Amino acid sequence: MKVLIVASEVKPYSQSGGLGDVAGSLPKALKALGVDARVVFPKYGNIPESRLEGITYLDSLTGHLSWRTQGASIYTILPKNPEDVQVYMIENDYYFGRDGYYGFGDDYERFAFFSKISIEFLSRVDFKPDIIHFNDWQTGLGCTYLRDIYRGFTFYENMKSLFTIHNLNYQGVFGRETLWSIGLNDGYFTNGDLEFFGNISLLKAGLIHSDAVSTVSDTYAQEIQTPSYGYGMEGLLRKRGEHDKRLFGILNGIDTEHNNPATDPRLFVNYDINNVIENKRENKRQLQNLLGLPQWDVPMIGVISRLADQKGFDIVSIILEELMAKDLQMVVLGTGEGRYEELFRNFAWRYPEKLSTQITFDDQLAQRIYSGSDIFLMPSIYEPCGLGQMFAMRYGTIPIVRKTGGLADTVQHYNGNTFEGNGFIFEDFVASGLMWAIDQALGYYRTPHWPFIVKNAMSQDFSWNKSAKEYVELYRWLKSEQ
Repeated sequence: MKVLIVASEVKPYSQSGGLGDVAGSLPKALKALGVDARVVFPKYGNIPESRLEGITYLDSLTGHLSWRTQGASIYTILPKNPEDVQVYMIENDYYFGRDGYYGFGDDYERFAFFSKISIEFLSRVDFKPDIIHFNDWQTGLGCTYLRDIYRGFTFYENMKSLFTIHNLNYQGVFGRETLWSIGLNDGYFTNGDLEFFGNISLLKAGLIHSDAVSTVSDTYAQEIQTPSYGYGMEGLLRKRGEHDKRLFGILNGIDTEHNNPATDPRLFVNYDINNVIENKRENKRQLQNLLGLPQWDVPMIGVISRLADQKGFDIVSIILEELMAKDLQMVVLGTGEGRYEELFRNFAWRYPEKLSTQITFDDQLAQRIYSGSDIFLMPSIYEPCGLGQMFAMRYGTIPIVRKTGGLADTVQHYNGNTFEGNGFIFEDFVASGLMWAIDQALGYYRTPHWPFIVKNAMSQDFSWNKSAKEYVELYRWLKSEQ
């Protein structure tokens, strides 16, 4: 089985969110199962030189989008170890030599070019995948190009496409007039394939033209077929799911070797499930010292997140004053909407002994918060999969989440009678529901139940093993189709 994963970002080379994590770790898990999995992504100008050790030039080709012609240089980094994955990078300074990944006026053209070259370069590098696995709106046009252009050539005629939705809210919507710029005619608008409320959607291209669609948790796969979570695509997704039986939910995993509290060099003190209680306490003390918080023996709530509406900060803002009145401390790490950045800065100024606000992205500090906190707050309005709650539980930190998407699939509310459960859940997106869940957690914190909850959380298997096997089964099914 040969698979090419096409993504606009891949950890550790480029990352702005969960997509980068998945594109970086899923191929390793597939390779461990015997799949020849490789990855292709843009060679952005801001990729650190330290990440490009061993990079090798392979070939150059010319990409055509309507009237515009641009060159593309293909690079690779060969595996150093048997478990490593071969990666390919597409270099074009006009499109990707910029400071940032997204948010440019010509994103439709940049990622159309990337999608097209990510298919075309295969015939130059002696790699003929059975499946091309496209990810999110940035690569949606790849499904269109493969179906309508490249399958006419012998080399590509049997290749199948899988399109994965990582967040349906990001749909790659652009004006109808951009069809010409990406090498397609207006028929793709008039026949409805790419048309989306008077514009075109590159994500819809992936939903319509792929051989199958997947998303990143089973609950989210069901939710996006409803008006509440479908963002205008629910009818199409119901057709692909209920009618065509081609919509699948496969939960993301995490890299459990890189995120292992027993060996993680980013922690103050390492620990495992047998000494977690005492060593987490030491991690908390050192985290408090690092952040300038008093070293009080109180529950610490950690927040590591993009500071945006989707992540539930609207209701957090309502209860923040009440939280500060409780016997606890809180640390917030992240960047995002100005109003939330200012909210947490203001409360940190007002309550310097209770709240530390870090408006930045810091990988080492994130791991120290995961390991030093007792509780992890993730009250999202919607969450396709969510990785934060998995990282938290891996480090013995108890998640408080809303029952949605991947949060519902990974967190079970603790039952004090049966000693089962690994976190605390509330259902309705209201401040009172969140406060109820926090009070539930705080109520158990100083009781003999807490070590049970911590060990339940750390006992969960969030590795890619199970999910990678589900992907392999899906790939095999696609490959077998005539």
